[in-house]
Amino acid sequence: MAEKTKKILVVDDEPDVASLLTLMLKSQGYNVIAAGDGQEALEKARAEVPDLIVLDIMLPKLDGYKVARMLKFDEKFSHIPIIMLTAKIQEKDRKTGLEMGADAYVTKPFDTMQLLEKVKEVLSEKSGGVKK
Repeated sequence: MAEKTKKILVVDDEPDVASLLTLMLKSQGYNVIAAGDGQEALEKARAEVPDLIVLDIMLPKLDGYKVARMLKFDEKFSHIPIIMLTAKIQEKDRKTGLEMGADAYVTKPFDTMQLLEKVKEVLSEKSGGVKK
């Protein structure tokens, strides 16, 4: 496989969720970086320029909506796809997430296989793959 390993930034303030996501994604061959709050997420996204961000909404310092908006309005980072992964399940929250620039919105508790499929789907769309 000539394709370079995709780098994914996982942002969640719950260590259990962050480590579950990290292990799950690493088991699929992804390179994973983690951040525990919105400020750290922004700094790591800018320093590492990941291929994808899996972003919680309810975070200390900066919430996921602000992180997404700040990255999407910066042309150096606006290409990075974001999957919001959150316990906020109301339609208005989903709508806000998508308006802030999320490419996908997944609610907790999440199905790991569905999330992995979503990760693959979003990464292939962004790398010029065909949308199924």
